[in-house]
Amino acid sequence: MAEFIEFTNNYQDRSTERGFQWEFYCQRCNNGYRSAFQASATGLISEALDVASGLFGGIMGNIASVGDRVHSAAWERAHDHAFTEAAGEVRGFFIQCPNCNEWVCRKRCWNESRGLCLDCAPSASVAAAQAQAAAIADQARQEVSERAYDVGEFTQGDDRRAGCPKCGASLQTGAKFCPECGTAIKANKFCSQCGSELAANAKFCAECGAKQ
Repeated sequence: MAEFIEFTNNYQDRSTERGFQWEFYCQRCNNGYRSAFQASATGLISEALDVASGLFGGIMGNIASVGDRVHSAAWERAHDHAFTEAAGEVRGFFIQCPNCNEWVCRKRCWNESRGLCLDCAPSASVAAAQAQAAAIADQARQEVSERAYDVGEFTQGDDRRAGCPKCGASLQTGAKFCPECGTAIKANKFCSQCGSELAANAKFCAECGAKQ
């Protein structure tokens, strides 16, 4: 009786003429496993014939062409056999959800107690933690939106530079000159009430009239 391959769409074939290898992945988290590389005997034979063809030409070239035709059928049979072995090795790491029919990994995406994947049967503890985190975030946003703010809280520190405008070197708070190139550092001033930029010697804001 013919042996059928179970996995059909949750893998990437990384096989080459030299050998066989696959990456099997979970259809939920996209993580997975890579099978061990299996060398292809027909690939090695074809490579040897190609080398001989290049060295001797003529009759060896004809032999290499025959070898390619033989290699095609033999390589496909070896490919199927190697895939069956690789699929059997990783089969225990995956399970197919009876509800959505997706192949998922047992380690991260399977709800053992429910017999379904985590998309079809989310973990109660995870769902509760997510709901709690969302509620805390909503409360924090609500508190922030209801609080009265002084514009100075947002403009504080705007007169400081993180790097030199000429060479980009890091600057310490309040630095008047760059420690690397000696460039004078201009400290911009901003209104503590409306945030508008001020002249260096301004005593009042030109936008809102606030005393500085």
